[in-house]
Amino acid sequence: MKLTRRVKEILSWYESDNPGTKANLARILMEGKLGGTGRMVILPVDQGFEHGPARSFAPNPAAYDPHYHFELAIEAGLNAYAAPLGMIEAGAATFAGSIPTILKVNSSNSLSTTKDQAVTATVSDALRLGCSAIGFTIYPSSEYQFEMMEELRELAEEAKAAGLAVVVWSYPRGPMLDKTGETAYDICAYAAHMAALLGAHIIKVKPPTDALSLDAAKKVYIDRKIDGSDLATRIKHIVQSCFNGRRLVVFSGGEAKGTDALLAEVKAIHAGGGNGSIVGRNAFQRPKDEALKLLAAMIEVYKSKP
Repeated sequence: MKLTRRVKEILSWYESDNPGTKANLARILMEGKLGGTGRMVILPVDQGFEHGPARSFAPNPAAYDPHYHFELAIEAGLNAYAAPLGMIEAGAATFAGSIPTILKVNSSNSLSTTKDQAVTATVSDALRLGCSAIGFTIYPSSEYQFEMMEELRELAEEAKAAGLAVVVWSYPRGPMLDKTGETAYDICAYAAHMAALLGAHIIKVKPPTDALSLDAAKKVYIDRKIDGSDLATRIKHIVQSCFNGRRLVVFSGGEAKGTDALLAEVKAIHAGGGNGSIVGRNAFQRPKDEALKLLAAMIEVYKSKP
């Protein structure tokens, strides 16, 4: 596998990492139809844990089978597939070496009343299953945010020492934020920056709205005329907040939405310099032929000139 100039440039940003970690980052960046471009589309399937099996898979019953998700990611030519322990274990042998995998090592569920996640897998599991990275969620603003950050610190240290990459889902939620605040422009930028500060190689956040939430930040955004008038401009600011683009940042697809709305979002992410999309429900809840068409259209956007 010959690395492209763009991937070599990206790897140079991770100055403290060992050859194993850089090789696993390269596996993700060089995989699939976007391989070598510095752009990514990743399939995450942790929704069964988060929302339950029927809410996740009943719209497309084929998706109850863990093999379905490996097959979808491979057929679509995606960069990686991310899932909790059991999902990856269920297809680990059949699909070994077929696509880079990201083991989601913490999870929440809809039966919990707290903004927290349990650690549900280990770095040893990721190595045993041949994964390229671990994935971990933090909830900035949660009453448990500091415990989650400390858990991430320990797991990230172990993962990096073992040559794995670290992907951080940074989702603001907690007592001081309402639903608007969770995706506010300033809050998303803050969450992305925290993930970078915690040592993430790849950062996952939600696309930001034009709302501003923190009063202290709002004053700076207004005084410094930080533009948030359209999604592409807001994406550019999120990228800037990830060490001025020296950390990879991908954006979630969020709740199920129509194809046109999702592709408009993808075009804004691409125009704003985001590194790609990590889309779950909007892909696997559709029949496979529709999902493949959608993912192909997303890939074509990321292949085009911004």
